[in-house]
Amino acid sequence: MHLSKSVILGLGLAASALSVQAADDELIARGKYLAAAADCVACHTVPGGKPFAGGVEFKLPFGSLYSPNITPDKATGIGDWTDADFLGALHEGVGKDGKRYYPAFPYTSYTLMPDDEVKAIKAYLFSLEPVSNTVPENTLSFPYNQRWGMFFWNLVFHDNERFEPDPNQSEEWNRGAYLVEGPGHCGECHTPRNFAQALSSSQPLAGNLVQGWQAYNISSDETYGIGAWSPAELVSYFSKGYAPGKGVASGPMGDVVNHSLRHLTPDDLSAIATYLLGTPAQAAGIARPEVVPDATPVADGALGSKLFAGNCAGCHAWDGSGTQSPIAALGGLKTVNDPAGTNLLGILLRGHGGPGARVDQQMPSFAAGYQDAELAAVGSFVLQHFGQSGGSLSAEDVAAKRGNTGH
Repeated sequence: MHLSKSVILGLGLAASALSVQAADDELIARGKYLAAAADCVACHTVPGGKPFAGGVEFKLPFGSLYSPNITPDKATGIGDWTDADFLGALHEGVGKDGKRYYPAFPYTSYTLMPDDEVKAIKAYLFSLEPVSNTVPENTLSFPYNQRWGMFFWNLVFHDNERFEPDPNQSEEWNRGAYLVEGPGHCGECHTPRNFAQALSSSQPLAGNLVQGWQAYNISSDETYGIGAWSPAELVSYFSKGYAPGKGVASGPMGDVVNHSLRHLTPDDLSAIATYLLGTPAQAAGIARPEVVPDATPVADGALGSKLFAGNCAGCHAWDGSGTQSPIAALGGLKTVNDPAGTNLLGILLRGHGGPGARVDQQMPSFAAGYQDAELAAVGSFVLQHFGQSGGSLSAEDVAAKRGNTGH
């Protein structure tokens, strides 16, 4: 059989088109994975809103910032951005119109990402449905509302450089370092900030208070950090949101697990664990409690113990071991050893458990059914029974926390 030149040309063009489409699909898939690693959706999606449409509020001591719409809508999103515009935003912190971003947008971490990975994220975002959404204006007070000042901030605090592997470390360690320091931008929440709101270079990963929640110390320190965790426990925490006797991902960290970490490959999660366990130890923040109480019920007649007996012991047990699911284990958690009860109150008011979590892995919100004094009493009991900080909460503490969480 002889094929005409036109048929052969047509077949060649079709094959070329399929090849281009396959390459585009591969680029988009790669960008989707990287966008998950970078946790883009959490910061650019309001609860109940369209993904990536922006409007998430970040409360700062001097006002509020709102995340932009990063869908491919040309009027309110980034639909008319070029590759160069997108690279400028993620590497330099400068938007399409020359507007400088504040470090609440972690371009100081994203700058470590190579051009091809940044472009892959853009390809993925541009494959999504455009969403028309105009986000609120920032409400920063003077002089923090003067964006031109970020030019000088960047001169002092921003190194516009890509990640360079350490030849003295393993390939797995370097992969973990890249994911933690680059797209994962873990230090942006877990590292204290200095007077200029830049990350403290002297206390990397030593813990910080972010949006009313404790982002705990994740350095290799065995008491204050994650040095006593095994690699398997860290991978469990990243992929499932808990490691019995070590930690439970709640609040914003629960969102990170749900939107980002659980979508990464086991190899990447293992690499992150390897890197974190090798970071310099930082003896700062909240310590892990060492003593676990026995299983004998407390019958002292106090309001806190009575509320725990009636509402908590059935899932958590008196020794904090957890009954229905290991996610309910309280023993060994920093949450119960923080004298301010920061994350404990957040969980009591907000509840716990991501979308799709099994019933035995969810905790309801107690905000509506209990008064501030009652939540303060049961919170104080948990701190004193399961922790060693001697923490005690007041009704005023609960009221203040309600204001921070909307509950």
